[in-house]
Amino acid sequence: MNRRINRTLEKMAAAIFKSWFIDFDPVRAKADGRTPNLSVEIADLFPDTLEDAKPGLVPVGWKPGKLGDIAENPRRGIKPDEVPPATPYIGLDDMPRGRIALDAWGRAEEVSSQKSRFKAGEILFGKLRPYFHKVGIAPVDGVCSTDIVVIVPKTEDWHSYVLSLVSSKAFVDYTDSHSAGTKMPRTNWDDMGRYPLALPPVEVARAFQRQIASLHQRIGVGVRQNRRLAGLRDTLLPKLLSGEIDLPSTKLFAREAE
Repeated sequence: MNRRINRTLEKMAAAIFKSWFIDFDPVRAKADGRTPNLSVEIADLFPDTLEDAKPGLVPVGWKPGKLGDIAENPRRGIKPDEVPPATPYIGLDDMPRGRIALDAWGRAEEVSSQKSRFKAGEILFGKLRPYFHKVGIAPVDGVCSTDIVVIVPKTEDWHSYVLSLVSSKAFVDYTDSHSAGTKMPRTNWDDMGRYPLALPPVEVARAFQRQIASLHQRIGVGVRQNRRLAGLRDTLLPKLLSGEIDLPSTKLFAREAE
């Protein structure tokens, strides 16, 4: 259930991002003499004219830029023997395709290779075979495979914008086309950071953050609930199979967990 809800929330966030920053629906509505389907406060942040500029038609006043202008890749490499064994570890296999909700992770002690540190809320992007579209929000502080790029917006105002951008199909397709290697293609932050875009004024990004952050927070709640339920399942199932507890007891525990 939580995964279905999270998927719906992700689609809602992606639709609003596309409307505001790809299709420029509020600007086109004003240009046609229509009232944008937004609050007056937000609608007033958008101009009523598009102009021809890189990377194409963009709202008047928006500046040509690139992803690296608003986000960075903090390189926080760490050696295996420097990581506490119980530290949460996210590998590419833990990241689902096409979904930003990451609700699976292991422990650092299970992997002996070099790792990168990340913080809860930061953005993780699978750079190996980027066409697999593995992008998500870090649910906890932890470490990850070096085949995952950690992306951090330069200010909180840009968080929802950056997350929506790098999890979009257009951006994933861009990273795929710029990846190097035949059998095991990889993208890299230098190419990712050069992704061209029309930068809106920070006030628009801030309004988007206010609109979308609550959806992403709800996704985080669903991830934590799924994790708790998975732990409950892993605890109860062996006892159920061994006969240590019976089915009515299991149902009672499940109700209490809810």
